[in-house]
Amino acid sequence: MAYTSYVYLLLFLSITFLAYNLVPNKIKWLILLLASYLFYCISSENLVIYIVISTLSIYFSGLFIQKFNDKFENAKKYLSKEDRKLLKAKIARYKKIAIAFALIINFGLLLNLKYCNFFAETANSIIHCFNSSFSIPWRNIVLPLGISFYTLQATSYIIDVYRGKYKADRNLGRIALFLCFFPQIVEGPIGRYDQLADQLYEGHSFNYENFTFGIQLIFWGLFKKIVIADRVNTLVNTVFDNYVNYRGMTIIVSVLLYTLQIYAEFSGCMDIVTGSSQIFGIHLSKNFKRPFFANSINDFWRRWNITLGTWLRDYIFYPISLSKAFMKLSKNVKKHLNVHFGKLIPATFALLFVWLGNGFWHGASWKYISYGMYYYVLMILGMFCEPLFSTILSALHIKRKFKWYHIFQIVRTFIIVNIGMLIFRADDLIVAAKMLISTFSGFTFATLANGSLLTLGIDKLDMQVIMFGALVIFIVGLLQEKGYSLRQTIASKNIVLRWCVYFTAIFFVIILGAYGVGYSPADFIYAQF
Repeated sequence: MAYTSYVYLLLFLSITFLAYNLVPNKIKWLILLLASYLFYCISSENLVIYIVISTLSIYFSGLFIQKFNDKFENAKKYLSKEDRKLLKAKIARYKKIAIAFALIINFGLLLNLKYCNFFAETANSIIHCFNSSFSIPWRNIVLPLGISFYTLQATSYIIDVYRGKYKADRNLGRIALFLCFFPQIVEGPIGRYDQLADQLYEGHSFNYENFTFGIQLIFWGLFKKIVIADRVNTLVNTVFDNYVNYRGMTIIVSVLLYTLQIYAEFSGCMDIVTGSSQIFGIHLSKNFKRPFFANSINDFWRRWNITLGTWLRDYIFYPISLSKAFMKLSKNVKKHLNVHFGKLIPATFALLFVWLGNGFWHGASWKYISYGMYYYVLMILGMFCEPLFSTILSALHIKRKFKWYHIFQIVRTFIIVNIGMLIFRADDLIVAAKMLISTFSGFTFATLANGSLLTLGIDKLDMQVIMFGALVIFIVGLLQEKGYSLRQTIASKNIVLRWCVYFTAIFFVIILGAYGVGYSPADFIYAQF
């Protein structure tokens, strides 16, 4: 049940919203839970068993950990310092067993279902070097809906309980709803229990502002997805699927349009699901913050897929970089070699695992791992070369605050990101390399005007709509970057003008949407991860 389908928007979401507002506040969460499991069962049928297993694993593991946390808190005031230390060590062992159980269950399911064929293929390539007659068989596996997203949510909950950030929840229904809440189950955002669970569980009465703001977001997301992303999809597929036939500017345009497509689609989906949640009075975490205004790779990834980035930061980067071993290593490097390098040692190792995790999370392929390593290498080079860059800028009397230098940084980051998108979209690394090299062959700006782009599955009207859509996204993003809120501005207008804007948006989506004869709307790209 796609978020852009009539079934979801006009039937499922509408009926759920109506039922939610008809029942008393104290049982509204049950409506969301039933709707979420219905949504999941419609989409994945019997594969719902996997999310049930994840739910039960973190529920009982959390209760087990909390039991020992409470035991220690109750006993420590009656014990001597030595006995308290012994009890704490004993309890720590039991807690480690509990969290290990939950992590093995959740990551074990993810690795088995999503990555087993990747591991088998990699192993076969090694085995065939010695014995070509033996192969590990390929398995036909259908992935449960949203397993990469809800696995990270589940593990963040149990890790936070283990760390004592909050107490384990004794309400199984609340944990089940947290993991399977229907707007975020397909593509996120990746929620945190302390930020989302209470919002889901407590009933929210109808609020006109939440309703109208939610509808605004839904149609803004539909505009990005249906009008722009689905229209661009045809050209992108034509070029990437037949890359040997194209070169120069055609390749460059296809990469630029793929970047536009994945941004319009992913951020559009986030707008739809955020709007779907907001009409119920539930506010999901922000997942995008105008990434193409970023002035560095670090800044870009603080703005793109924000919840994945913060998950990797909190549960991989910090535990590694702040570990005793790396802090000791950092201290030794500062003492014997260089203070700057000493500070970077923990981050260098931690970022390696962060970007391996980022690439591997996106897909079971060496291409995605290389995609992660691409950004890792660039970040590490930037970190270690920072003193050199500062020296060069100082020698050239260039201040980082110069407006033209800031624009240069944005353009530089945009180019780097598009090369990353080429790696991300190409079938494999060899194809990505060939396409990148071909951009320097037969390059001519005449491609933009001679009509050759209109032979790639789109016509002149399609190209005009794409350009118009990209311009709208840019203007809206620029206004937001300057602190201007269009949503608040529209909401503050009188009812006639306000609803004229709403109906205009609706008709834009209906009239300009890329559906029907000649179009092949794409499934959400990030739903595959």
